[in-house]
Amino acid sequence: MKSVLTVQFQGHDVDDAHLLDTAKEIWKSDGNKVKDLKTVDLYYKPEEGRCYYVFNGEGSDDSFFEI
Repeated sequence: MKSVLTVQFQGHDVDDAHLLDTAKEIWKSDGNKVKDLKTVDLYYKPEEGRCYYVFNGEGSDDSFFEI
């Protein structure tokens, strides 16, 4: 079964695949290998226009990207 989660907020659509792909690109751009990424937790806050991420159980207040 394939599923897609789409959040609609104030005229914008954001789907879970887009958030995950963007987070993975950040992981790779930091010099990491995809095979070393074990867990990704995403917290999308549409009212802020940000998605916060936690890689392998580690994150910080600066761990976000703009949507």
